[in-house]
Amino acid sequence: MKLLKRIGLLLLLLAIAIQFVPVNRTNPALDPNQDYLKVSAAPAEVARLLKASCYDCHSNESKYPWYAYVAPVSFLTQNHIQEGRSKVNFSTWGNSSAHDQSEALEEIPETIAEGEMPLWDYKLMHPEAKLTEAEKRILIDWFNSGSQATGQTGGDKNHQEREDHDD
Repeated sequence: MKLLKRIGLLLLLLAIAIQFVPVNRTNPALDPNQDYLKVSAAPAEVARLLKASCYDCHSNESKYPWYAYVAPVSFLTQNHIQEGRSKVNFSTWGNSSAHDQSEALEEIPETIAEGEMPLWDYKLMHPEAKLTEAEKRILIDWFNSGSQATGQTGGDKNHQEREDHDD
């Protein structure tokens, strides 16, 4: 019994101690002109769905709820955000290469269709992020339509402009 009390006390002290491990919860500066929604001129419904279901992890506009300040959940939350931004960051879309944009535009509808995004644990705490089949179809159709090509073309245009200046 004494051993169980000691293990319990040790676990309690560990749980308290990890609360002091710092987690970076700052968002990088925003340039609204580089944001996907502006670059692509996405319709209002697409913008609403992306903001509700994607932007917390895939932009520089992450919101940190109360549980993001409690370890070990704070570590998991920050890991999700860092990983999400590394795959697709809608805030820096206009600065992304045409290749990166093209890859993302190919993967986003597949990921939505397969139910991989938003993550299941994110949807537990953010029920508003759960996409209905109709909402999934709106996003998939948007990304598959090529309507958002202004973002991709913008990258190609900038690339072409650089080539023109090199001549």
